[in-house]
Amino acid sequence: MKDFLKYVFATVVGIGLATLLMFVIFFVSLIGMAASEGTTATVKKGSVLRINLNGSLEERADSQDPISMIMAGVMGGDAATLGLDQLLDAVEEAAKNDKVEGIYLEVGTGFAAGAPAMAQELRQALVKYKESGKWIMAYGDIYSEPAYYLASVADKVVVNPKGIIDWHGMGSVPMFFTDLMAKAGVKMQVFKVGTFKSAVEPFINTEMSEPNRQQVTAYLNSIWSQYKDEIGKSRNLTPEQLDILADTLTALQPTEYLLESGLVDTLAYIDGFKDMLRNKLGLDEKKSINFVSPADLVAAADKDSEKNRIAVYYAFGDIVDQASPNPLTGGGAFIETMPTIRELQKLRKDENVKAVVIRVNSGGGSAFASEQIWHEIELLKAEKPVVVSMGGLAASGGYYISCGANKIFAEPSTLTGSIGIFGMIPDATELITEKLGLHFDVVKTNKRADFGAPSMMGALARPFTADESALMQAEIERGYDLFISRVAAGRGITKDSVDAIGQGRVWTGEQAIQLGLVDQLGNLNDAIAEAAKLAELDKYSTDAYPAPTDFMQQLFNEKKESYFDAQMKASLGEFYPMLGTMQWMMQNRRIDQCIYARVPFEVVIW
Repeated sequence: MKDFLKYVFATVVGIGLATLLMFVIFFVSLIGMAASEGTTATVKKGSVLRINLNGSLEERADSQDPISMIMAGVMGGDAATLGLDQLLDAVEEAAKNDKVEGIYLEVGTGFAAGAPAMAQELRQALVKYKESGKWIMAYGDIYSEPAYYLASVADKVVVNPKGIIDWHGMGSVPMFFTDLMAKAGVKMQVFKVGTFKSAVEPFINTEMSEPNRQQVTAYLNSIWSQYKDEIGKSRNLTPEQLDILADTLTALQPTEYLLESGLVDTLAYIDGFKDMLRNKLGLDEKKSINFVSPADLVAAADKDSEKNRIAVYYAFGDIVDQASPNPLTGGGAFIETMPTIRELQKLRKDENVKAVVIRVNSGGGSAFASEQIWHEIELLKAEKPVVVSMGGLAASGGYYISCGANKIFAEPSTLTGSIGIFGMIPDATELITEKLGLHFDVVKTNKRADFGAPSMMGALARPFTADESALMQAEIERGYDLFISRVAAGRGITKDSVDAIGQGRVWTGEQAIQLGLVDQLGNLNDAIAEAAKLAELDKYSTDAYPAPTDFMQQLFNEKKESYFDAQMKASLGEFYPMLGTMQWMMQNRRIDQCIYARVPFEVVIW
């Protein structure tokens, strides 16, 4: 018995010491990662900028959750995110840094562009970089369509002899929940203005409406034509040839077909490709290649120190009244009303900030929050020039907060417009009463005292009456009238003209410039140059806002998406945003939180 207790005690002590050691290692890792921030990297002569196209392309580089990074290493999984801002800065620095010989696009198996316009802006930067006379080489085992779009700019595109290029065209495959909700005893009470306002369709239809099919067809064809034209110029292929290749489903063709068709220049395994790089650099076959990461190259770059500054304010994610664990935001970035207003107020009062560029990448969200941010931008514009640079998505509420700027820039494939308002309130009476057997009674002092009252499950305790529905629709129509009034004033056109191109319709930047919704096609640098011109600045520096959060702030920020949320999102795929939205609406306690100015909850282009 003594030996048994001795072994048990030894085992418990061993487990305790092992656990303590793991915690020590964990926190030492955290301290090391935090300490590494702010260090200046060095770039050696003969370096190659390696851009790893693997993971998701996001607007800013500081959006990665440190806990996700650590947990991904412990539990497995890919936590990689690519900051578009950092990649653009790195490509620009690579062009002028004499120590950088060229760029290596290392194509991974899981690259997602976030939005076509984000990939388009990065590709434009790579095209401009080539004007410096330096080279780009690309290698991958499996090229997704967005990855190939970027890699096609390279001087030499190489694929594994048994690799794949998935060139298939563009499509959108929305999911409809109406019948599933009916089986569960839930139906959606919908109020909207906008023939093309399709965000409500998954909850009330079983297929796309004709107006929605029309707008999706138009913007898909617009973006696809842009992709074909740009790739065609780089690969010496016609749009017709690229259409034929897409129809052959290149992912299922022999790899030799990719070479014969002109999609790639040569076939090689990774060791053979590295030999090509060494030959390009004039290195002996035993010499290692000096790769530099985008983060290190940006850290080593000389920083501007001009007193006159142009602020670049990043507004990306869903627009929300107040940050919360709201699945509507997908657990990711959001534009929260009061923090955004406070940041804009600081920029307005900062005398060294002579102009502001607002980088908008948002499909909208709360109509009320959009109005508050619009108002603050108007106050800012009254004191200094404001220019908007649209990213992948600047639609509905994203367009609302953009429309008053002095100038608006968009990428050709930016999705914008979607000027419309809608409200959705679930009616789960059948689920609660008939399926679950729960019943409610009420005592009230006035006729509508229980209007919008939630049940214990979060859903409304009763459906709207006919006159309540009429009041709700009137509120939505007032919201739409206010929206088009803001656009009309900002763009200098009549409300009727805005209504004609509004109605919730989504346009690409290429289409929007013809309609007067944007002023010029261009990227973030173009918008900054215009802001400098409006502010009459010859010399200036640029600063990004909000200031990047340091490691410890990110670590203890409760609003960040947890690793486990990320895994749920990865497991549920396209179900996640829809189911999350349903959960959020069921938990709402205020009717005004159900009024949205936003595009469909998940714009997926496949």
